[in-house]
Order: sequence, then structure tokens, then C-alpha cells
Amino acid sequence: MKTNAKNTQQNTTTTKTATADPALLDTPAAQAAFATTRTTVKVYAALTTAALLAVVAVAATGHMVNPFMWTRAALLPLIALLLHRLTASTARGSHRAFERLRTITVVFPIAIVGVDLIPGVCPWWYAALQALCVLPALRIAVTLRGAALRAAFPKKR
Repeated sequence: MKTNAKNTQQNTTTTKTATADPALLDTPAAQAAFATTRTTVKVYAALTTAALLAVVAVAATGHMVNPFMWTRAALLPLIALLLHRLTASTARGSHRAFERLRTITVVFPIAIVGVDLIPGVCPWWYAALQALCVLPALRIAVTLRGAALRAAFPKKR
């Protein structure tokens, strides 16, 4: 009998700290925000894959492509998998995934553009392509800060 009471208390505690209010997740506004986020992650994946293919094409035509460009071009599409996973967890109500997604989608574009602005790191066309690729992340950041998702995921105290 004590075990059941203890398990019930643990489940209640876990639910309170780990998930959003299910009723607020099912609102049309929240569902629209999740749909926008999922679509935007797909756009991000397509753009970063296109950027990788551009680097491959430039290298195949005999132009210089430095190791930084190869590494960045290969890693950015992988970030799409992370964003997809966090988006799916957020849509299921994970507060932790929501907070991580909010943080990543703000810090990530700033870091990408900031590094690209360092003189000599990459050519202008590559920096412009990378800036285009991070625009969807900014769209996700704005969507996650909308009223519907802020209501569904109130700040923890």
C-alpha cells in the first residue's frame, strides 16, 4: 500500500515538472504553432542540405573549399535532426525540450553569423548562404515565444 502511494506521488511530481498543461497544448493556437515549427524545421533541413550540396559543387569544380566550410556544411543538416527531435518532444508537452528549443533557436543563429563575420574564415557567398540557412531558426524562436506556447509552458519557479 505504501509503495502505491509513493509511486503515485512520484508520478504526480514528474508530471508537474516535466510536461505542459495538456489542455493548453490542444488549443488551435498551440497546434498551429507546432505545425509552423515542424514546417520550419523541414525548411531549415532543406536549406542546410542545399548548402552542403553547394559546397560539394564548388569543390567539384576545382574551387577552394576549406575544412571549416566542409565541417560546418556537414554539421548544420545534422542540427535539423536535433531540432526535429526537440520539436516532437515539445509537442508532446516536454517543458525541458521547449526550453532547450527556445535557447538553441536564439543562440544558434547568432553564433553562426558571428563566426561567419570573422574576416578570412569563409568567402562572402558562403557566409550569405549560412545566414539564409539560419533564418528558419529565427522563425522558430519567434513562434516559440508566441502567446499560445507561453501559456502552455509557463516559466518554472
